Amino acid sequence: MVVFAGQGDARRSMELLWGPRVVAPRTGPGPKPGLSVEAIVAAAIDIADAEGMAALSMRAVGERLGRTAMALYTYVPGKTELVDLMYDRTLGELPASYPDSEGWRPAALSLADELWELHLRHPWLLQVSPARPVLGPGEFHVQETLLRVLAQTGLPLPRVRWVVSALFNVVRGSVQAAAESRQAARETGLSEEDWWYARSALLGELAPDLPTRFPTVARLGASAEEPPPDEPYLEREARLAFEAGLELLLDGVEAAIVKASGLR
Repeated sequence: MVVFAGQGDARRSMELLWGPRVVAPRTGPGPKPGLSVEAIVAAAIDIADAEGMAALSMRAVGERLGRTAMALYTYVPGKTELVDLMYDRTLGELPASYPDSEGWRPAALSLADELWELHLRHPWLLQVSPARPVLGPGEFHVQETLLRVLAQTGLPLPRVRWVVSALFNVVRGSVQAAAESRQAARETGLSEEDWWYARSALLGELAPDLPTRFPTVARLGASAEEPPPDEPYLEREARLAFEAGLELLLDGVEAAIVKASGLR
């Protein structure tokens, strides 16, 4: 399921993103006082965190707040604008600064780790396509933080922009596997360990010549370390892929710094 942001009314969405965080309810007939944009967005985020984007609706948010869906429309025009607000508010959880006394690389590693944890806390973020940016303060906050950390490399800002994009893609691509591993166990009722055990046993029975047909794959499997019993295999592999991809990316940045300095 892919959700595209920015599908609602452009002006109303931008006003909600950049306007006051708490919107006073209308006077006279209408919804009971006490609702606010922030309360609606917080309830929507709670639903998406617990049940995924498929469970999100104006009705579900209203029920969580003890109101009807119609009461919410005074504050948020619809679900499309609500998704924009959810996405942007959640991105705002990223810390604004990172210690840089030891240089840009440790700061970049810390920032990437925070992004990883942010997406695991809110896995529905991975369903919101970056093809249409929200253009809210939370999204600009993430961009500013990434650019500020990586600008310390001394590379020209246009090149830093591409490094930011690559780092974000490393995080997003790796954490998706970890998030989906958790989702699969929750939605199917079958643990990752049980799933692998059933199929690997059948693979040995039905394809006994597998090591001969795919020798490099077999060699890789033989060299793999046994994961801790309390740590899902795919989630662990996703984390290792994240760390390896990040290290390779930052190694490339360091090589670019050396090249730009004319030392080689």
